[in-house]
Amino acid sequence: QVQVEQSGGGSVQAGGSMKLSCTYSSSIFSNCGMGWYRRDPGNERELVSFVMSDDTIREVDSVKGRFTISRENSKNTAYLQMNSLKIEDTALYYCAVQCLDTDGTRRRYWSQATQVTVSS
Repeated sequence: QVQVEQSGGGSVQAGGSMKLSCTYSSSIFSNCGMGWYRRDPGNERELVSFVMSDDTIREVDSVKGRFTISRENSKNTAYLQMNSLKIEDTALYYCAVQCLDTDGTRRRYWSQATQVTVSS
């Protein structure tokens, strides 16, 4: 129903920048919310930044002022620009797509994980 693919990730030094991209394809849904979650070893997966279908943005306090999420609705694509990266941003990052089904159910779909490693 929905396929989600992300690109980007890799290794960078602290203070550097990195950009993640995410695209979804669906024959059913459009105008879905999109964003990123992350998980580092020993912790639960946490929201990083998410843009809802009405363009409302939710993000974790630790990335405010450093990460910027944007989207191109015509391409079903979102971007996460990560600046001033810190060692604690090291984690597996997942793109999530959340769509509203006709019965009112919110359905969430996930990409494969990509590793982001920030070193000193």
